[in-house]
Amino acid sequence: MGFFRSVTAISKLRSRLIQSSNSLGSVRWLQVQSSDQDLRSQLAELIPEQQERLKKLKTDHGKTQLGNITVDMVIGGMRGMTGLLWETSLLDPEEGIRFRGLSIPECQNVLPAAHPGGEPLPEGLLWLLLTGKVPSKEQVDALSKELHIRSTVPDHVYRAIDSLPLSAHPMTQFTTGVMALQVQSEFQKAYENGLSKAKFWEPTYEDSLNLIAQLPLVASYIYRRLYKNGQVIPADNSLDYGANFSRMLGFDDPKMQELMRLYVTIHSDHEGGNVSAHTAHLVASALSDPYLSFGAALNGLAGPLHGLANQEVLLWIKSVVDECGENITAEQLKEYVWKTLKSGKVVPGYGHGVLRKTDPRYTCQREFALKHLPDDPLFQLVSKLYEVVPPILTELGKVKNPWPNVDAHSGVLLNHFGLTEARYFTVLFGVSRSIGICSQLIWDRALGLPLERPKSVTMDWLENHCKKAAA
Repeated sequence: MGFFRSVTAISKLRSRLIQSSNSLGSVRWLQVQSSDQDLRSQLAELIPEQQERLKKLKTDHGKTQLGNITVDMVIGGMRGMTGLLWETSLLDPEEGIRFRGLSIPECQNVLPAAHPGGEPLPEGLLWLLLTGKVPSKEQVDALSKELHIRSTVPDHVYRAIDSLPLSAHPMTQFTTGVMALQVQSEFQKAYENGLSKAKFWEPTYEDSLNLIAQLPLVASYIYRRLYKNGQVIPADNSLDYGANFSRMLGFDDPKMQELMRLYVTIHSDHEGGNVSAHTAHLVASALSDPYLSFGAALNGLAGPLHGLANQEVLLWIKSVVDECGENITAEQLKEYVWKTLKSGKVVPGYGHGVLRKTDPRYTCQREFALKHLPDDPLFQLVSKLYEVVPPILTELGKVKNPWPNVDAHSGVLLNHFGLTEARYFTVLFGVSRSIGICSQLIWDRALGLPLERPKSVTMDWLENHCKKAAA
């Protein structure tokens, strides 16, 4: 068990989780596994129990109210409205994200790493999200090999990407690649052949694992096509998911490989209400296959208010340097922040739709920077921003969360190791998010979740309803 950071930490964590099973139902069957290396068979054993659990929940508590819906919620993007089942992660406004009940620091402590004390392997998080169980290093290695076997990308996918002009945004090219992969969908074939609803999860699993395995090849092809004269680097099947992705992009530095493992892990899932996750769930509820669903999610991720924000952060930070220099003082930085706000713009990388504290994903990236690149000028600027921006946003009085989110830091880390092309950053986000989205899609089909169909209303309806309520 030397591959874990701390065997003692695992034992204590497992005991705590088991003891708290009644309050953390999503992890009540979390345990450290050491034998069976077949992820699909592990999942098949868990599904009947979870199906019965959902059935009982609906039978016993189907009419239990979860809160009141206000007009503000209806016209305000459904903020604060509970209306979606998402098993793989849960976001607490004060605590941040938990993957199957585990915080990011806990995942760093108990998930297998490439070497002692290293960052968690993304394959380990995939196992955790799908099963609720912390995998062994042997299970993670077996899953890594399985993903390598599934990773062959048909030539027509590359031809579809090549048909686009080089001026096309990397996310446009990425979505095109995913749509080209869709022709191999096992779910679509099985559905057309009359597959029983009880087995929908099986071809969904095959599509999802294939998609997760193939995305780094598609994404790296786009990067090399755009920025490296089309000189593609082949996969190295001896490497894990994160390290192989880094290598195919063109980065062999072990520290960059560690960063990629961390990046993919922490960007993988952020419960179901964000644009990309909700989009995937919505589209998949119509029984669209994982490729169609994830392609739709990528189009949501490409929006400036969602995944494209990590691109905007680095560009903004570089604009600070261009105007004020790297040795900017705190006072100069305050002036620049106010200048940005008074121009009607936001400070990118600050605030969050749910969180009301510093994003734990920001914190772990900061810790990575302190360990590996403490003297990097842009990292030092990010640190100054952390001291300057929150008080200004608090003074402004219009922001519920003045603290940095994950986007405030990721671009600076990538930039340090040579991945400087900010327009490409959201593609990295997309590869990462496939792990969480596809894991939940498998459970959507396993649990037989229905077509999503909320009720919409007009302003006339709202006005009349409010008049009646006030009478």
